[in-house]
Amino acid sequence: MKLNFKQKYIPLMATILVWVLIYWLASLRFPGILSGNVLLNLFTDNAFLGICAIGMTFVILSGGIDLSVGAVIGCTSIGIAAMLRDFHLHPVVAIGIVLLLGTFYGAAMGSLIHFFKLPPFMVTLAGMFLTRGLGFVISVNSIPINHPFFSNLANFGLPVADGYLTVVGLVFIGVTGMGIWIAQQTKFGRTTYAIGGNELSANLMGLKVGATKVKIYALNGFCAALAGVVYTLYTLSGNAWAGRFLEMDAIAAVIIGGTLLTGGVGYVFGTMFGVLILGTIQTVITFDGTLSSWWTKIAVGMLLSIFIILQRFLSDTSFSKRLGNLFGRQAALGKSQESSSNS
Repeated sequence: MKLNFKQKYIPLMATILVWVLIYWLASLRFPGILSGNVLLNLFTDNAFLGICAIGMTFVILSGGIDLSVGAVIGCTSIGIAAMLRDFHLHPVVAIGIVLLLGTFYGAAMGSLIHFFKLPPFMVTLAGMFLTRGLGFVISVNSIPINHPFFSNLANFGLPVADGYLTVVGLVFIGVTGMGIWIAQQTKFGRTTYAIGGNELSANLMGLKVGATKVKIYALNGFCAALAGVVYTLYTLSGNAWAGRFLEMDAIAAVIIGGTLLTGGVGYVFGTMFGVLILGTIQTVITFDGTLSSWWTKIAVGMLLSIFIILQRFLSDTSFSKRLGNLFGRQAALGKSQESSSNS
């Protein structure tokens, strides 16, 4: 029986293998990195990046891009803090408001992209300047949050093994699980893949391309706003500078996670491992104590180059066919050897 080889799984498997390899090599140099607390802290320390990257996955799967997510995090963060300080709103109300506004803002950009046929790069670039500027209009300085509800929520967590999974880590894991379900089990997810694969074909198939595009950017806006809420919980403050350049890290995590820049192929599960790779590199640098934090960017740049080259080869039909035939021949040879040994 010939092995049914699917090259689209290669980037996902490569991402998981890279993370395991980095973590294993790091443990040889710093044995303490194997503790459960360090592993769980990867989910806590990278929660706002991870949540943002989950939303970005859907955008890139559809063949789009969003440069505004980092600015939305900053605007959301300072907005919550200002509402608590100046209007004395309950945190639940303030969180609900920013999540609704983030969703609406994403839907507005999606509408401009679809109905006016504007490039996502230009629309979201304008959105980045708008939201970053709005954040600084609210307050140039950081605003601390001393509300007991926020403090209690930030300190909530679950003991896991010899570590502690905080509420922001739980939110990251929950959003990842929800993202996987949406992408793989819903009509919206399947339509997103179809749009990224070939938008014209998706239209000819009768799929609701326009509505789905708007929903994709609305979902991304919601995730960016939720990432801002998580950032506020993580730091117990609001800061208009929050999320600066984070859109680049989110895009990098999505690509390293195995999602093709051309759209149509990718996995939310892979994005989570892309985020863990970035977090692990930063953790290793912290453990070392002598390296500049800029080495994280250098390492990410190298990994991005490798994965982009891998994507280029996988998008080459002749290369993919040869690779599939190779795996097929190996499977047939293995079965032939097994039959010979049994006889």
